[in-house]
Parts: sequence; C-alpha cells; structure tokens
Amino acid sequence: VQLVESGGGLVQPGGSLRLSCAASGFTFSSYGMSWYRQAPGKERELVAAISSTGGSRDYADSIQGRFTISRDNSKNTVYLQMNSLKPEDTAVYYCKVRFILNSYWGQGTQVTVSS
Repeated sequence: VQLVESGGGLVQPGGSLRLSCAASGFTFSSYGMSWYRQAPGKERELVAAISSTGGSRDYADSIQGRFTISRDNSKNTVYLQMNSLKPEDTAVYYCKVRFILNSYWGQGTQVTVSS
C-alpha cells in the first residue's frame, strides 16, 4: 500500500489549494478515504472523509463550507479542495486508508497559510 500526497505549499489567507493523494497497492474503489492534518504542537485531527463511491462525505466543523473532498476511482486518487484558507489551516495534511486490521498513511504535504 502506498499513499502519496501532493499539492501543498505556501498560500496567502483567502487563497486556495488542491491537495491530491495518489493511492496504489490496494483496490482503491473499495475503500473510504480520509484527510487528516496536524499542526505544530497539536494532535492529528480528521478533516474530511469520503466513502468508497464518493456518495457520502463528512467534514470537520472547522472547515465546513470551505473544503471539499472528492475522489476519482479511475485515477486512484482522492482530492481535497481548500478554499478561503486561514492561517489556522496551516498544518501537514495526510491522507489515510483504513482496512479492517490496520490503517495506512501517506507521508504528508505541508500547507502554510501566511501573508
């Protein structure tokens, strides 16, 4: 199993970024996926989750209405579109897949929101 995030970077407050997570090594279309983030000195927190078909999505209250999770099962990729970014969104963003017995994480991509 491999998860590779990309798309992070430095953006000004109010700006947008789209994160991607390319998955391999498992049947991507059979599993829900999720995005987490971890800010310095804080615990890792769930940002958004999407079901295997994309028909169900859940979001943390802190990003509701600003972030959108989506997936393309033909490309084995899950996305996180982030709009109206705030300094408090600064964190390392990780994608995750959870199986019955274990979970796998990507290496993370840094998002920094600063003027």
